[in-house]
Amino acid sequence: MTIERTERAVRPEHPADSRRLLIRAARSDDLEALTALVNLPGFRAGTLRLPYQRTEVTRRWLENPDIDGLNIVALREGELVGQAGFERYRGRRAHVAYIGIGVHDDHRGTGIGTALLGELIDAADNWFGLKRLELTVYADNAAAIALYRKFDFEQEGVLRAYAFRAGAYADAFTMARLRS
Repeated sequence: MTIERTERAVRPEHPADSRRLLIRAARSDDLEALTALVNLPGFRAGTLRLPYQRTEVTRRWLENPDIDGLNIVALREGELVGQAGFERYRGRRAHVAYIGIGVHDDHRGTGIGTALLGELIDAADNWFGLKRLELTVYADNAAAIALYRKFDFEQEGVLRAYAFRAGAYADAFTMARLRS
């Protein structure tokens, strides 16, 4: 039997919230919910986004996806509560993708990040044949760093004064996961 992976219901590992998540590809009707998500202060704090992202920016991103990438969302009881994806490099780095992930401010610590990252890694390993996944994470984002380590990401470097965030320069770590 063949199962088409257009949508997948998963149960987060976190015992505090056993409600099912629906993980599926991002689509155009997610426009308003995605724009609201990326504008949440906690979500934005972990990214390079500026405040007040306009709907048009999200629309362009949704309408022009990376053909060699993946963009998924997590929904809980119909509410968009997380987004993740990767963009595959080309040429001599076609075995590598850069990942990004974020969870709704009100739903952190409930297993959504774990579920999204697990789906990204499954797709990278078993469908895209990627050898290496890379990411950048702010050095003070302990929860994200712990999540990445749980999935065998290792710190490879420190980027001093990587980005200007909330009135100060913030350091970041580069991390990567190599599939054996």
